[in-house]
Amino acid sequence: MTESRAQSSRSYRRVAAAVDAVCAVAADFDATDLDEVVLAVSAERRRPIEIADAQLGPGVCGQRRSYPDRDVIVLASALPSREHTLAHELGHIIFDHPGEMATEVTLEASDDLIAYMLSQRAHQQIVEDGEDEQAEWEAETFANMLMTRLRVFHNRGAGVSVLRFDEALG
Repeated sequence: MTESRAQSSRSYRRVAAAVDAVCAVAADFDATDLDEVVLAVSAERRRPIEIADAQLGPGVCGQRRSYPDRDVIVLASALPSREHTLAHELGHIIFDHPGEMATEVTLEASDDLIAYMLSQRAHQQIVEDGEDEQAEWEAETFANMLMTRLRVFHNRGAGVSVLRFDEALG
């Protein structure tokens, strides 16, 4: 097995394990929709996760903003798939992907200015360092797997018993 294939396999298992862990937390809190799952993860981590809507820069669907005392998931207004973007950003939190620490000073700037500055900074980072493909792959794969599990739960009349049954089956 090549090194990149082995890395991909390990990463996939890591994401699957993270989804299983999040579903276990969801079951403990009887959370069956994504907003409830975010609240459950927040309670389990003992660190608030807030969800906010804002006008973000072109091509930016969501952002994870990390503050010393909380995380904030900012979603672009009028997203075609709010849940998927929310799950993606939750993935960044779950995997503790590196990001810039947001300071309280930025709260004094307008949302438009913040979005512009962040999109310009993100573009410059991509130009200089290249995109962090592993972190984005993990967050995207996490979002897809979690959303699939949640859809299955809803289609089967989910409750704690369904979550625990799926957990036992893997």
